[in-house]
Amino acid sequence: MEDMKMDVPVLSIRNFSKTYRGGKRAVADLSLDICAGDIFGFIGHNGAGKTTTLKAVSGILDFEAGEIWIDGHSIQEEPMWCKERMAYLPDNPDLYEYLTGIQYLNFIGDVYRVPGKVRTERIGELSEQFGITRSLGDLISTYSHGMKQKLALISAFLHKPRLLLLDEPFVGLDPEASVVLKENMHALCREGSAIFFSTHVLEVAQKLCNKIAIIKEGRLVTQGGMEALTGTRSLEEVFMEVVRNEKE
Repeated sequence: MEDMKMDVPVLSIRNFSKTYRGGKRAVADLSLDICAGDIFGFIGHNGAGKTTTLKAVSGILDFEAGEIWIDGHSIQEEPMWCKERMAYLPDNPDLYEYLTGIQYLNFIGDVYRVPGKVRTERIGELSEQFGITRSLGDLISTYSHGMKQKLALISAFLHKPRLLLLDEPFVGLDPEASVVLKENMHALCREGSAIFFSTHVLEVAQKLCNKIAIIKEGRLVTQGGMEALTGTRSLEEVFMEVVRNEKE
């Protein structure tokens, strides 16, 4: 991965704040570092600010306070450089339904300039793993929700992004696809990438993540290594304890 700065986090968020029209504060003064090899879970209730943060990191959503860097490059000042090195998958991705599955994946391959031979190999491997090889020639409009989600995941892994952003990636996946997703997440991070993802599935987060952050009403409540935060307890117990303490 060219022009990669090894002495800085893959993703660095500093004092990030976002307020929507009408004065609603979605996120307030959030700071996080996510390093190469991290599978970093972002946990919180609905409306806590998780999706807002992911959209800001991806460059989709502007923000008025703070800084976000990808390998030391500002998402606001160098958006194209940053976007070329990341992939973002929202909780309900919109796909071009008038394309076939393979046409969509080739389109993504063109956008990220994945070489032809490498592209063919990766599409073949990933589509086989996720079990949609036979459907790649079909229009996306004929796909089930689960198949669309698998196709979107393949497109996210296709160019082996330096930073992978996922918003609730396990919702709607069948058990086999969930296992495949976890395996690919681990494989990507072993190659030096980082993953930042939101989830409500705390059991999955505890087994999968090496680091987590808990956010409540737009404010960071706690963050750190999974083992250090949980110890002998479950992540569910830690989450409920932290949330209840915040209410007091």
